[in-house]
Amino acid sequence: MAEDDTRRLHSFLFLLSLLTLSTSPAVSRHHPATTATLDVSATLAQALRAVSFVPSSSHPLPYNLSAAAIFLSLHSRDFLPSHGSAAHRHPDYKSLTLARLRRDAARVRAISARAALALGGVATTDLKPIEEEKAVQTAAGEAIEGPIVSGTSMGSGEYFSRVGVGNPARALYMVLDTGSDVSWIQCQPCADCYQQSDPVFDPTASSSYSPLSCDSSQCRSLDVSACRNSSSSSLYSPSAGSSGEGNCLYQVSYGDGSYTVGDFATETMTLGGSDPVSGVAIGCGHDNEGLFVGAAGLLALGGGSLSFPSQISARSFSYCLVDRDSPASSTLDLNVATAQAAAGAPAVTAPLLRNRRLATFYYVGLTGISVGGQMLTIPPSAFAMDESGSGGVIVDSGTAVTRLQSAAYTALRDAFQAGTASLPSTSGVSLFDTCYDLSSRTSVEVPTVAFHFSGRRELRLPAKNYLIPVDSAGTYCLAFAPTSAPLSIIGNVQQQGTRVSFDLENSLVGFTPNKC
Repeated sequence: MAEDDTRRLHSFLFLLSLLTLSTSPAVSRHHPATTATLDVSATLAQALRAVSFVPSSSHPLPYNLSAAAIFLSLHSRDFLPSHGSAAHRHPDYKSLTLARLRRDAARVRAISARAALALGGVATTDLKPIEEEKAVQTAAGEAIEGPIVSGTSMGSGEYFSRVGVGNPARALYMVLDTGSDVSWIQCQPCADCYQQSDPVFDPTASSSYSPLSCDSSQCRSLDVSACRNSSSSSLYSPSAGSSGEGNCLYQVSYGDGSYTVGDFATETMTLGGSDPVSGVAIGCGHDNEGLFVGAAGLLALGGGSLSFPSQISARSFSYCLVDRDSPASSTLDLNVATAQAAAGAPAVTAPLLRNRRLATFYYVGLTGISVGGQMLTIPPSAFAMDESGSGGVIVDSGTAVTRLQSAAYTALRDAFQAGTASLPSTSGVSLFDTCYDLSSRTSVEVPTVAFHFSGRRELRLPAKNYLIPVDSAGTYCLAFAPTSAPLSIIGNVQQQGTRVSFDLENSLVGFTPNKC
């Protein structure tokens, strides 16, 4: 009997060991990471290089290196060859940070105002709006690839791409903006032009430049447009009506006071080593003011009918945003068969949602946020878009700092503060209320922060994408901010180093870390 008991005991222990072996790996595989390492020394050194670099106007950056895909070393304003760039330099990194945050706040106000307007507000402009009508664009193109540059240190909170405009093509730096639908460049003659790195575009030197008439579908698709009679001596006077007998004028205003006004025309555009794309509707701005210092204009990547992806019937596009303080290069890919082909299979995919009342923005199906591996208690309504089109979460390349509804932000901040109780805190800076003095540290462990999407998909952010330097003394702040607006925004600081792909055919947003 004792021998039977012994055998049964051995069998039990054997089965127990098998059970342990079979379950332990699964437990470890699904155990969420709770901390991430922030390299303080490396991020601070890079920040210091951003404000100390002196550009050379005598050695312009190359545009086309080969007939195939290009990978250029593109840079923010402090790295761009520029005439008189010293006037726009900052004395230290804190000054640069404050300038970024002021412009970022203006950007968010503009987006919020535009969303509110689309949901029933009233617009006020200097030009007479023309009834909106969908533009018909059937241009088919092959895969197009172009370069992207961090432009946050240019003070605009934007990223930049090198684009060829006209025939023969003139290489120009253009703001890359997923929150805009109208592409434009500064043009001669200039009634008022801001300082840019490249010479101002002269439409008379391009054989492919062609003004659009007021009755063109492209002109009627503008939010704000007007007619200019060819015999009129006033370049910007709107006509009394839209008779179609005249050239189309456009106006685009931004919430920070920036604006561009001029002729709406079609032109040839070339990205990278791809074939030129003809007949692209763009603005030729003769009166331009605002925060676009350094760039020649704006390349609109929004979801509206006049955006560049829409005009070339792009099936997808993707970009990877380099670190805001880095001179490194990355690429923008358009019209690849699928987002997966653009960047390889994305590590994380999420639903791409569209707002029937606001076509410009790319909404993503965010379901939650975790800190330190623990899901925050945030009601689903904080991230949802309701039936009226209000609310939701957009992915925006032009906003720097991610904005969350106040309750969601408070939950994230409180959880992060609880996980960093051992770090020396310091006073807030501008819109940041959670800051630390890391001047005596070379690296620190901080709680992980991750976005969660449907299907248990998780995008875990690198520590440098949410704890960022704000001065040269070692002050770091949590790079999230609250908003009282119903719309939340995933900004470019959080997107750094991640290839973001928009599969327009299959309504998916893909996030692939470390694929720049």
